[in-house]
Amino acid sequence: MINKTKLGLHLPTDPRWVNLTQKNLEDILTDHAYCEQKAATSCISLIQQYPDKIDMVRAIAPIVTEEWGHFRLVLNELDKRELTLGRQRKDEYVNKLLSFQKKGGSREERLIEKLLVCALIEARSAERFRLLSLELEEQELKEFYHRFMVSEAGHYRLFLDLAYQYADKEYVQNRWQEFLSFEGEMVTTLEVRGDRMH
Repeated sequence: MINKTKLGLHLPTDPRWVNLTQKNLEDILTDHAYCEQKAATSCISLIQQYPDKIDMVRAIAPIVTEEWGHFRLVLNELDKRELTLGRQRKDEYVNKLLSFQKKGGSREERLIEKLLVCALIEARSAERFRLLSLELEEQELKEFYHRFMVSEAGHYRLFLDLAYQYADKEYVQNRWQEFLSFEGEMVTTLEVRGDRMH
């Protein structure tokens, strides 16, 4: 069973979040769709910036296809429910994580920062998908989000493994713990909103 401990997260999602999402289904599905789209774009960007990291390129190329497929699945869910894909909103969670990235540094150091941010976003997404798969009232939606949970947990592990592959293990471990501590404190400052995936 996937939980916050196995994902490394320091703080669980506020339980009120799931209750709020059930009142904002169109909004949460819209936000989810754009999260999947941005995940695909992030992987494409990594490939464009680091084509020489062949192992990484080969590992994340399938994720581009998978994340775009997830985007289409969420669109289908909206259509099935006669709901509309709304406008993309500013992602305060991701923007705050990006602000914690080290500025400057070598090309390799910047890669590690990007991989750790990707890993953390996927970890939090998996944790939230797990909550939806357990707590939503509708069985079909529970199963829908269970599949996403398994996928995102795998992506989290992959990004973290890549970071360890391309840098000193002790450095990555220390930096990962810094990211986890920052994220744990950060989520306490964000408003609990049922129209946002993060």
